[in-house]
Amino acid sequence: MTHDKDAPLREDIRLLGRLLGDTVRDQQGEAAFELIERVRQNSVRFRRDDDIIARRELEDILDALSREQTIQVVRAFSYFSHLANIAEDQHHIRRSRAHLIAGSAPRAGSLAHALEAVSATDAAGLVAFFDSALISPVLTAHPTEVQRKSILNCETVIARLLDERDRIQLTPEEAEANLEALRRAVLTLWQTRMLRTAKLSVIDEVTNGLSYFDTTFLHELPRLYASLEDRLAGTAPTLAPPELAAFLQVGSWIGGDRDGNPYVTAEVLERALAMHAAVALGHYLDELHVLGSQLSLGLGLVSASDALLALAAHSPDHSPHRSGEPYRRAISGIYARLAATYRALLGAAPARHAVAEAEPYADAAALAEDLDVLHRSLVANGSGALARGRLRHLRRAVKVFGFHLAPIDLRQNSDVHERTVAELLEVARPGTAYAAHDEAGRCALLLEELATARPLASPHVRYSDETEGELAIFRAARRAHLRYGTGAIRNCIISKTDDVSDLLELAVLLKEAGLLRPLEHALDVNLVPLFETIGDLENAAGVMERLFALPIYRVLLASHAHTQEVMLGYSDSNKDGGFLSSGWALYKAEGELVEVFARHGVRLRLFHGRGGSVGRGGGPSYQAILAQPEGAVQGQIRLTEQGEVIGAKYGNPEVGRRNLEVLVAATLETSLRPAEVAPTPPAFLEAMQALSDAAFAAYRGLVYETDGFERYFWESTVISEIAALNIGSRPASRKKSTAIEDLRAIPWVFSWSQCRVMLPGWYGFGSAVRSFLAAHPKDGLALLQRMHRDWSFFATLLSNIDMVLAKTDLAIASRYAALVKDAALREAIFGRIRTEHQATVEALLAITGQRELLDGNPLLKRSIRNRFPYLDPLNHVQVELLRRHRDSDGNEGGAIDGRIRNGIHISINGIAAGLRNSG
Repeated sequence: MTHDKDAPLREDIRLLGRLLGDTVRDQQGEAAFELIERVRQNSVRFRRDDDIIARRELEDILDALSREQTIQVVRAFSYFSHLANIAEDQHHIRRSRAHLIAGSAPRAGSLAHALEAVSATDAAGLVAFFDSALISPVLTAHPTEVQRKSILNCETVIARLLDERDRIQLTPEEAEANLEALRRAVLTLWQTRMLRTAKLSVIDEVTNGLSYFDTTFLHELPRLYASLEDRLAGTAPTLAPPELAAFLQVGSWIGGDRDGNPYVTAEVLERALAMHAAVALGHYLDELHVLGSQLSLGLGLVSASDALLALAAHSPDHSPHRSGEPYRRAISGIYARLAATYRALLGAAPARHAVAEAEPYADAAALAEDLDVLHRSLVANGSGALARGRLRHLRRAVKVFGFHLAPIDLRQNSDVHERTVAELLEVARPGTAYAAHDEAGRCALLLEELATARPLASPHVRYSDETEGELAIFRAARRAHLRYGTGAIRNCIISKTDDVSDLLELAVLLKEAGLLRPLEHALDVNLVPLFETIGDLENAAGVMERLFALPIYRVLLASHAHTQEVMLGYSDSNKDGGFLSSGWALYKAEGELVEVFARHGVRLRLFHGRGGSVGRGGGPSYQAILAQPEGAVQGQIRLTEQGEVIGAKYGNPEVGRRNLEVLVAATLETSLRPAEVAPTPPAFLEAMQALSDAAFAAYRGLVYETDGFERYFWESTVISEIAALNIGSRPASRKKSTAIEDLRAIPWVFSWSQCRVMLPGWYGFGSAVRSFLAAHPKDGLALLQRMHRDWSFFATLLSNIDMVLAKTDLAIASRYAALVKDAALREAIFGRIRTEHQATVEALLAITGQRELLDGNPLLKRSIRNRFPYLDPLNHVQVELLRRHRDSDGNEGGAIDGRIRNGIHISINGIAAGLRNSG
């Protein structure tokens, strides 16, 4: 009899569903429960059995719901989406543990698999990799973050209780207590508001981001480092260092990303930095407190080094009860100094006071050195096992997180930098007319300023609010370096980088704040150009070629070990030209950048601005990194983690650990894989270019060249309601308009996901393949099949399209299309979408050889089978709510209309949770 590996998952889903049903019955009454159960049964029948009668009955039920019933149904199925996600995450953990317990061969994406693959051919290279590696997921907030922290807290409790049932053999009494606790947790979830009543501030977003450090990063990163060091010691015992450099770090944009967000100011940045420091220092103090209770070693029973004894002697802890316990006294002294550091940096006392006053630490390195004294003494005196526990993790945390916790990137649009520099120059040298100069003229002026230490800005002049704000940000960054260390702010990113002058403008502004010092040839932060549109990507290599030709910039780059970071934007390039053309433009840009950097002897570090959805560069991280062009991952990579994807990846500590491990494994394998024996065949490149050209034409033809498409989009999706929802501090559009060009890429993709069209993730591929096969009738399909088999880039593209198509449902989407008032417009555009969808599915199946979607991804196929019968009703209800909301003339009163809006917003949350990677 074959063991059903998914049975525990189904059991967990049934258990959570039953508890939710019981809660609904208790809280809302039997009638509400029966209604929701009828909806559930019909939805399951239709989804699993393709039952048309069930579909019609489902629509009849939902369309006839009263407002009160509608809210009940929306809440029930939204919460079920959340509960199903918890069960699924727990099943991933369960299966991973089962593989480890069984001693199965390491799976792709695990550290064990990566180390095994690389060490067999290059053990020395494996060890050397970590000396200069940098791997950094960067947390960002955005306008479609729909999760409340309170909901995440409830879900954490439920996940912990499920894990307890799975991992521990409970007595009947314990099992009953666990079940009762689960029942309480589900009730708490039901009674917790899913939506915010007020719009998020930037500081609220900072608080949400920091919660993942408390939950996951501060604990799991040190454990991951320890595991990796132990594995390396076993893999290459003669080469591996006892401790690795701090190559894996978490970054953040939250509180520093000013592009289009007027609420990120110098004051907000400084508050965010202080909040970061408070979390880091608070964690260290808590760990020291526990460590002091654990290291109760007494002299006479154990020896101690002279350095440790000196540390104990200088401690302000003079209690006679600890006179013969030098480790405890040393820890008390370290705690006292760290508590003083907390007061000095944050202006407040920590929650737990020290034994006495002490001098604060000058920097995190000084704290790390004292902890190293503890470590070395324990190891030298027969207590090495004690050094490998809490102390090991604390030492690692201090070296990774410092006093700053996570570097905050600064980002601003190049247009703002241009206006700021133009005003500074005009005030200092009237008649300069900077903006009127061509690129060569601008660069000449900027290089002249960079050659001198003389500042441009005068403290006696009142500049425009924009210029004052920009100068204030950089001055705050300089103060942060002095207060928290240079790790607090490491990168300044320039959105909409068009040419070299965009980087030089930022350099001039950094000089004003002392972050660039010409006389010392010192640059304290990285200047990072961001190439976003397809045109920008095509221009990227040329910009960097011209930049590296400037002697003054090469001198500054030397202070960064001749390493230059370049950020690539997935979202805007997709909105600009569609999924296929965006992916190809990114691939080509990376290859061209690799060549330019190699020619100039500069190390390339790519920063991938990926979203959660495929339409914004999302998809599995492991496959995405492995599919990078040769030389594009040189041991260093940064990538954004955005919105609800942060919760999905890092809300559960074990899932978070797995995702961090995947990033390390993929970067390691890609960086050290043997060079390709032969380059990508020209036929592949030519075919891909032809596909891209045809897909671009199809996508642009629909989105930008079809009369009425903008109206169709705004009427057939939830974009208007998203713009009004309290889900982020940043507006949905860059300007006060409904133009697609002005809309941010994030809500663009999110809106198409909500109505189950997923258009940005696949549109144009069917037309492209049809065009290619028409031009190559004899061997075209065979060539595309060979590309899928032999070229990881193309295989990854198709795998992502496969995933998006599986989450697309045009039957549901047709109900959203019906919201478009102009019937002719509706039929014309939705007809084109339907035709392209059919062509895309047919093309994908023909190339991959699959009989149906997701044949090659059984895990996702299972997930969809389990989750979508509970997701579909939310879409149906959302359509009805949108119709009522938009048809309302306001005569029914604000309170009633407010309930409709509330239902729409809850449905948005539930659908986003069910899709999991929609933003």
